Amino acid sequence: MRSSYWFLLLVAGIGWGTGGIATRAAFAEGLGPWTIIGMRVPIAAVLVVGLLVIRRLPSPTRHDLRIGTTQAIVNLVAPFALVTFAVKFASAGFVGVLVALVPLATAVFAHFLLPDEPLTRMKLLALSVSFAGVGFLMLSGDSGLASDGQPMLAIVLTLIGVLFIGYAGTHAKKHAGTYDPMMLTGIQFALGGAILIIAMVMVEGVPADVSSMGWMLIIYMAVIGTVTPFLIYFWLLQHISVTNASLVGYIVPFVGLTGGIVLLGEQLQMGIAVGGTLILAGMMLSDREARRTEAVVVASEA
Repeated sequence: MRSSYWFLLLVAGIGWGTGGIATRAAFAEGLGPWTIIGMRVPIAAVLVVGLLVIRRLPSPTRHDLRIGTTQAIVNLVAPFALVTFAVKFASAGFVGVLVALVPLATAVFAHFLLPDEPLTRMKLLALSVSFAGVGFLMLSGDSGLASDGQPMLAIVLTLIGVLFIGYAGTHAKKHAGTYDPMMLTGIQFALGGAILIIAMVMVEGVPADVSSMGWMLIIYMAVIGTVTPFLIYFWLLQHISVTNASLVGYIVPFVGLTGGIVLLGEQLQMGIAVGGTLILAGMMLSDREARRTEAVVVASEA
């Protein structure tokens, strides 16, 4: 891939990786999970819709609305809620390591939905190695928190979220070229934001007495942890394979682990270190196979 694509993947990875850190910090400020996502996503939606107005894009077509509605559910509402709750029960680094499974989940869905991205033996080996890492995390009982961690619950919530994200990336790639990335982002955030506001009010009520730090964290999550990486990701899907675009999952766990330790005093426990190493080893195997397959395709088209 071009160096510019890698740079954009880095920016997106930092945004998503620090999102988990900001979420744990928001919990410390007394904000509930539904309040965090119920304010984070609508603020992001306002920003994206504002960009759409500035660009003077035409009104969305039925096709745009159909794809955007699907993405709102599988790429935003479901995974945001699941991962936010997971961070409540384990460290940002712990959850970030599990989120690194997104490229493999994407590869599995791509095998069934995209004819030019089959699931090879090497990718199956990569899946096996990564899930061995998940198994080690389960057996270790480590959560990255000094106390009150619930690693099994965090694993279940995050893995379900990973499946949603994997499907969402494949679905977006399948229809790449038929939508404007910013339009798609605007639709999914507008719909997702409306759903999450309703959920927030029903479950936790209208937020009151939010501290200035709480607002700063929410705004950070909306702008840096949400809008920026989403726009980058959908733009990249127009130019590179879905498997390569999902390599942002390499960066997220590194940012989550290091940032959580430095900024929040989280712990790099043995279970996270070994399990995370196995998961990332699986990701490296998958990446190597993706590059080999892509090289073969390019050579056959030359």
